[in-house]
Amino acid sequence: MKYERLSCLDDERFLRQTGVKRVTFDTMLAILQKAHTQKKLNGGRPNGVEVVDMLLMTLEYLREYRTYFHIGNSYGMCESSAYRTIKWVEDILIKDGTFSLPGKKALLKPDTAIDVILMDATESPIQRPKKNRKDTIQARKKDIH
Repeated sequence: MKYERLSCLDDERFLRQTGVKRVTFDTMLAILQKAHTQKKLNGGRPNGVEVVDMLLMTLEYLREYRTYFHIGNSYGMCESSAYRTIKWVEDILIKDGTFSLPGKKALLKPDTAIDVILMDATESPIQRPKKNRKDTIQARKKDIH
């Protein structure tokens, strides 16, 4: 459905649209198709959306921060189905481990060459109201009586 339009794009525009290179997309798709065939071996109801469109839904969610409601409307399904589909794709890709990042302990190994580490540690102050005797509920009740 939607992938048909994306498949004719060149590599640069494909990357701009999906957020991943075509090779990475194809690798993700192969992992998901393998998991989908395993899931449907025992039968079951066919999905309303192709596996490639499930991956596109997930990439739209992660890249554009679209709500499940909007993604569901784009793909002709309800909000809860969009949530379950995106969650399934995320879980399968995480379980596969191909796209996992190294853990914290990988940075401590002496043979690891690290080029750049970026950290976002922005602090923003929060203004909270000061507590004083006049603002408490008991003090206001005493003023009324």
